[in-house]
Amino acid sequence: MPAGAALAALALCLPAAAALAEKADRDKPTQIEADRMSADDARRISIFEGNVVFSKGTISLRAERIVVRQDAEGFLQASASGKPVRFRQRSDPRGAREGVWAEGEALRIEIDDRSQKVELFEQARVLRDQDEVRGEYIALDQRSEVFSASAAKGGSTAGRVRAVIQPKAPADAPSAPGKTETDKPPAR
Repeated sequence: MPAGAALAALALCLPAAAALAEKADRDKPTQIEADRMSADDARRISIFEGNVVFSKGTISLRAERIVVRQDAEGFLQASASGKPVRFRQRSDPRGAREGVWAEGEALRIEIDDRSQKVELFEQARVLRDQDEVRGEYIALDQRSEVFSASAAKGGSTAGRVRAVIQPKAPADAPSAPGKTETDKPPAR
């Protein structure tokens, strides 16, 4: 079953360290394992239930249930549910820096391959490079690289979003704080 980039969008990025999912994931084969599977070819729907493991390139997704719909052009819409749904994926490398792993979880994740959008609902949490964002709703638009989190879909203010962003050293910073090449002792 082709999955397009449906779950390639799962590499959510934090505001201070935006990065897209690894682009090579889009061209990788999709593998899905589950305790049960049913498919309705006429409606183009497949349902995977029980210890579902989805993998595609660097993407790994674990859920209790995933419903996959495919349109006439081959684009997927997927809805994953569990207590919680968990994912892990590496972002594309930037410059000399290796790709960063993102991990997240929510009770439900909606993925739209065509629009390249991912939405996490209920008890959503994303951890990336020691930064963390929590909220009841987290959304990522892969095309525009826009990331948002709120207390509920639609921007409700009936709760709070929590973010912890760790300080980052500049890429060209010396390895030891306060040390420069001139601070080294002379060679003997």
